[in-house]
Amino acid sequence: MKKKVLIGIAIVAVLALAFWWGGDAPGLRGFETDKSTPTVTDKYKTDPTPEGKPKPIEPQNVKLSDKQCTCTLSVRCDTILDNIEWLDKDKVDLVPKDGVIYAEREVTFYEGESVFNLLLREMKQNKIHMEFVNTPIYNSAYIEGINNLYEFDCGERSGWMYKVNGWFPNYGSSRYGLKEGDRVEWVYTCNLGEDVGGGNSAGEQRDE
Repeated sequence: MKKKVLIGIAIVAVLALAFWWGGDAPGLRGFETDKSTPTVTDKYKTDPTPEGKPKPIEPQNVKLSDKQCTCTLSVRCDTILDNIEWLDKDKVDLVPKDGVIYAEREVTFYEGESVFNLLLREMKQNKIHMEFVNTPIYNSAYIEGINNLYEFDCGERSGWMYKVNGWFPNYGSSRYGLKEGDRVEWVYTCNLGEDVGGGNSAGEQRDE
């Protein structure tokens, strides 16, 4: 009997250890285990933000205000025109002749909103298709398709990226807090950002 009890205890101990190391251990959730009190930015998988660039926000902690601000927004896929032979044949008619899905224009947003909030609202208001998925590990939304043009539709290195004031952030669009006067551009890349000037951040954005 004692032998069976010892075997049972050993099995429970092994399972508990396996759960800790392979399941929901703090280190695997993105916490740095050498810190007694992790900060919010330690929780999610995000590379360090370059010096002088805006730090990512945490959407669940943001409080929106009634204060209206303005910025500009555009959505383009003109890189597809240069690689049309790579495009899924069923998608050719979806590409505008000039590659512009949503021409750059000044738009209104509310203080506290993110790049994602802005894109979602403008696409809905202008009846432009948009599909996204939330990725908990990055605490962010990942844009899968706009205007029915999806990642991988124009080659295995293709997909949507965004830049603000000429910079391709290394974190997801729902973690980028908008500021008055920002210039937001969504662009379709056919080569992991190399063709749109965002090669260094393509991996991080597409892993949102």
